Formats: sequence, structure tokens, C-alpha cells
Amino acid sequence: MRTVDPGRHRARRRQIVDAAAGLFAAKGFERTTTAEICKAAGTSTGNLFHYFPNKRAIFHAVLEEDEADGAGKAQRLAAARTADDPWTALLETVDLLAAPATRPSVPALVMEAMVQAYRDPDLAALLSRANDEERSTLTTVLRNAVVAGQIDPGLDPEATAAWVQALIGALYTTAATDPSFDPAAQLPTLRLILQRFLRPAATSGPRRGKGDRSPDDSPGD
Repeated sequence: MRTVDPGRHRARRRQIVDAAAGLFAAKGFERTTTAEICKAAGTSTGNLFHYFPNKRAIFHAVLEEDEADGAGKAQRLAAARTADDPWTALLETVDLLAAPATRPSVPALVMEAMVQAYRDPDLAALLSRANDEERSTLTTVLRNAVVAGQIDPGLDPEATAAWVQALIGALYTTAATDPSFDPAAQLPTLRLILQRFLRPAATSGPRRGKGDRSPDDSPGD
């Protein structure tokens, strides 16, 4: 009886997913054919359908593999909720959620996923779960930061979390639609916007988080 090598199976599956990801990012889901995926992956149609029942299953796998690539994301989100320094935890969470936008194909894939979610309930549920987990973490961290006196107490944590997500989302949408936009170069600006938006007035004497420096601070301060 022929046995399947798990390592080889995973590697071959990943090869198909990686080839499809590039095509989906460049052409979109609808315009990408299984024949093109087979050619890019260097496999036959029969072999492709041994790993995936259809093209939509491949698209789901692309998004799921992308989540899995962020090894430790769930653990890092959980750690942020209980961090001793909520402000630093907030900035680190924003960096975690924004980082994939700096990868060449990810913004386009995210945009395509949003389009496909309207006609694919399973995909919509997958995106919703990820969004809810991120929103919940941001809300908790912001609430902790209010208690610690690190952000403006007049801000509602849940509503503010939605705005933080919107700012992060803007990195993805702009990167996907504007070839001249460099999301990696804009991450410091995103941090500065959050600092100006969230922090209390200087006269209230807030405690700074680790690694937090005002743009006016000099190295000797």
C-alpha cells in the first residue's frame, strides 16, 4: 500500500498555495484560472485537485496560510491584553497588524478577500473572526491604557479601537491601489498619528510607555 509522506505533502500543497497567491494578487480571484495556477505551481490539473477540491478552496488556503505565517499572532495578541505597559502593548499590536501590509502581494489579496466575502459566507466568517479578535484586543489594551493614565480618558475604548483598525486598514487599501505608496515607510507616521490622537494633553503629566519619545525630545533629554 502506497503511503503519503506528510512533509512532502505539505511542501507540495504550499507550493500550490504560493503560486496561486501571486496570481490572485495580480489578477484577482475571478480572472485567475486553475490552468494558470497549475502552470505557475508546475503541476497537473489532476494533481492540483488531489490537494484542493476547487479554486475557491485554494483561495481560502491562501488566506489561512497567510494567517498561519504570522506565527504566534494569537499569543502576541493575548499577551498584549495583560501587558504591564498598555501603551507599549498598543504600539506593538499596531505594528503586528500593520506588518503584513509591507509584503508585496498581501494588500491586493486583502482587497480581493473583501470583494469575495460578499459572495462567500465561509470566507466572510473567516474574516469576521480575525477582525473581531483584533478589535477585542485593541479595545482591551486601550481600556487598560485609560486606567494607567496613558491615553485620553475621554476616548471610548471600543470606538477608538474601530478607528485604530481603520487607520491600519488604510495602509492595506492605499498600498493596493497606489503603486507609489510605501506602507513600510509610513509606519512611523501611523505611530505618530496615534500618539497625537490618543495621548492626553502634556499638561496632565501622563506616564510614558517604554520606547515612547516625543518628536521634540532630543537624545539628551
